[in-house]
Amino acid sequence: MSYAFPPGGLPTQQDNPEGTAVFRESYAVIPAICMRDIVTSFLPGWVQTRAWILARPMTGFAETFAQYAIEVAPGGGSSEPEPDKDAQAVLFVAFGEVRLKIGRDNYDLVPGSYAYIPPAAVWTLWNVSEKPCGIHWIRKRYTWLDGQQPPDSKVTHDSEIPPVEMPGTNGVWATQRFVDPLDLRHDMHANIVTFQPGGRIPFAETHVMEHGLYVLQGTARYLLNTDWVDVGPGDFMWLRAFCPQACIATGDEPFRYLLYKDVNRHPSLALGGVPVQNRSVRGAMLPRDPSVYAVE
Repeated sequence: MSYAFPPGGLPTQQDNPEGTAVFRESYAVIPAICMRDIVTSFLPGWVQTRAWILARPMTGFAETFAQYAIEVAPGGGSSEPEPDKDAQAVLFVAFGEVRLKIGRDNYDLVPGSYAYIPPAAVWTLWNVSEKPCGIHWIRKRYTWLDGQQPPDSKVTHDSEIPPVEMPGTNGVWATQRFVDPLDLRHDMHANIVTFQPGGRIPFAETHVMEHGLYVLQGTARYLLNTDWVDVGPGDFMWLRAFCPQACIATGDEPFRYLLYKDVNRHPSLALGGVPVQNRSVRGAMLPRDPSVYAVE
């Protein structure tokens, strides 16, 4: 299995600067060709590491998360990677190898490895190999619940998570859910969604969740608000709440993307989205069979 990552480098002087990057009031598309050396950032507390920062909270747009693609050179990494004690993280390795330490536990991550890191966790990340490593990193400030602890850390692999078919699709649309969607301790999910060629979202989804979608493999035509755009490996789509969306997988291989969404919390009723005091979740009316939920 291959996983796309920003190409870096720089186009030649003969390339046409007119591109397919789009920024609208409800969505943005950042094509892979835009993810070049000159738009990387260097991060405090990190060494031998550069980052493509693809999304950050923006007032009036998507407000809940930041999404990076970080390239860690041999010997690079960080002993203090996260500056915000309330931030949780998802890491997904695209290429190379890297060593993750959460508390006292060490994990050697390889392409396809997934890690969930809860808020306030003590963690480090170092490339102890002889080759660079590319990692997708999603950050969200955790919305705490009174009287409840946040989820535990989790490290697993793409190959260990069985795809769950969406109802009535005969397997052409499926989702790998790295955490239990009915676990209300989680206020974000980062899943892999897969469409077989010709598979589609057969209606324009319009919902409260924000999205970051990084295309890992394959191609599709994607509906964003009222526009159809062609996307492929390494392209990033960034959607604010209630942006209509649908897709049709094209080409002759599966279309797969890493999907972020915010879940399982009441919307704040304060102007500007300023958090209000959290209340404990006393319980939830959940179905006996979780498969009745068609969760991306």
